[in-house]
Amino acid sequence: MKTVTSLRTESTIRKKQRKLFPPGRTKIAEALKLLLEEKEFNAITTAEIAKTACVTEALIYKYFKDKRDLLHQVLGEYLEFYISRAEMDLKGIKGSLNKLRKLMWSHINMYSTNRVFAKILLLEVRNYPDYFKSDAYESVKRYSKISLDVIQEGIDNGEIRNDLSPLSIRQIVLGGVEHLCLPGIIFNKEISPDELTEELCELIFHGIAARKDPPKSRPKKGVESGNN
Repeated sequence: MKTVTSLRTESTIRKKQRKLFPPGRTKIAEALKLLLEEKEFNAITTAEIAKTACVTEALIYKYFKDKRDLLHQVLGEYLEFYISRAEMDLKGIKGSLNKLRKLMWSHINMYSTNRVFAKILLLEVRNYPDYFKSDAYESVKRYSKISLDVIQEGIDNGEIRNDLSPLSIRQIVLGGVEHLCLPGIIFNKEISPDELTEELCELIFHGIAARKDPPKSRPKKGVESGNN
């Protein structure tokens, strides 16, 4: 459940975003989001978007190169919002594992509460090369770096093992979140941020938490470890 503070923060971020764009562009972006609640992106036409937004079809091309550019920009808006919220969420949290747990919960909660965002990011954009040249993809990389910085902080302060690649840990964390949420997104089923976060933390933290005791030395190659 969102607190009053988090709701105010969310409202403030969204108001700042709206001020950045002219009303016509905002209407077009909101129309696409509305249509994506019921249809796949490829089934939506620019004529439908214009009709839903109550604007002319020509206005779409004033603000966007094409329909897919519109999709990428809508995704970028979502990502900028969630990046700002993730940075706010981490303030005041002590301990890298606690921060990582919060990021996992927030990430899962994004998919749980905003299925349009989830569909765009996980199902609609990654099969097209242009996405990897878009500003939205740059935003994804910025979001991923937040997780990487938290993991590196944990390695530096001894909370997380230093014999594992921080990049690999990040990929496992983000990949774990996505794969746990994907069935719910595809089949429009409930996603529980609390339950999935607990499961993922249980699986991952026991693998990356710093060891209390040094690992046992392995027998050298060519030396038998059995009876002489």
